Amino acid sequence: MSAPETSRHETYGDDLIRGILRDARTIAMVGASPKWVRPSYFAMKYLQEKGYRVIPVNPAAAGQTILGETCYASLAEVPGPVDLVDIFRNSAAAGPITDEAIALAAEKNIEVIWMQLGVRNDEAAARAEAAGLTVIMNRCPKIEWGRLHGELSWGGINSKIISAKRRRLRVA
Repeated sequence: MSAPETSRHETYGDDLIRGILRDARTIAMVGASPKWVRPSYFAMKYLQEKGYRVIPVNPAAAGQTILGETCYASLAEVPGPVDLVDIFRNSAAAGPITDEAIALAAEKNIEVIWMQLGVRNDEAAARAEAAGLTVIMNRCPKIEWGRLHGELSWGGINSKIISAKRRRLRVA
């Protein structure tokens, strides 16, 4: 067996990311935390504010309510369809989560596996793509949504889309 081709997952076109974020309505966030100081909590809240239904999946918090949504122990327990599985776990854990998503893809209508910043599992990505799923790795849907909609600068991040700096005049 040859190693999976990884160069496809170094960069993603804006049209691909924009299309995924436009078409997805329900996101299962695996690794969502009930603790308001955790990045997954911020990401979940932000995505909810943008109109997504974000269903938390975390066995340690199963049965709890996080930001108005019941938390489930696994993807299999999530009721109804899920468009996108957002993996907020480490790269090693992404493999079994991806395998569960592949097994449930037809039943739950899963189309996208999205691995958060710093999360990359090329073998899992190859399995998901072989099953017909779209895979995004080492990206955050919250950050990508903000970047594509010009909101990153609100948080003090220079996206180079708009600047308050005066342009220097070139003297010829």
